[in-house]
Amino acid sequence: MTLIHVPTQGPGDWQRLLADPEKHWKAGYSAMAAARSWEDAQGLPAEIRAMFAPDAELLLAIPEYKVALPGGARASQCDVFALLRDAGKICAVAVEAKVNEPFGPTIGEWMNPPTDGRRTRLDAICTMLGIDGPPPDLRYQLFHRSAAAVVAAQRFGAASAAMIVQSFSPDHRWFGDFSAFCTLLGEPPQRGQAGIYRLPCGMELTLGWATGDPRFLAER
Repeated sequence: MTLIHVPTQGPGDWQRLLADPEKHWKAGYSAMAAARSWEDAQGLPAEIRAMFAPDAELLLAIPEYKVALPGGARASQCDVFALLRDAGKICAVAVEAKVNEPFGPTIGEWMNPPTDGRRTRLDAICTMLGIDGPPPDLRYQLFHRSAAAVVAAQRFGAASAAMIVQSFSPDHRWFGDFSAFCTLLGEPPQRGQAGIYRLPCGMELTLGWATGDPRFLAER
């Protein structure tokens, strides 16, 4: 896949990048809500900005950005990848947009069967995040999306990384899964606030649950 990117002219330009452009592009679903949110902001959506310094500046945002991880050929595909200038330093941000969709399989489900490739990937992610033996009931997507942020930060020479869940769910569905993942790394943040965790490599990883504006769910 080429890494040459062109500017968008509106949310519709995001549709063709989806794994299934017809099935996933609907009002009330995360792909369209995230596209509308970011295009409307013409910068950082307010709930994303709240996770960083007040003067945080968006430098670059790429929809459906794929980050290669060890173990197997399947990349971690970020709904939005962004580079920010945060408190004078560059931060690489992986955004996972949600409405009602769950975070996918648990570690235990994903590791069944436990192939060599999956073992390699999980071991690499856990080493990166400083985790020893992840509980099987935690959601794998939160692990690989956080790892994608760290790998991308290292690739771009960023000082820090962040994985932000941009949730448009009115009742904050699946926040418990996110909180359980954060608890594994340290203290879980509250909704709308960021938690900062120090990784074994010395890099800081910001984790946050950002509540998106529900107006981006409406039919137009």
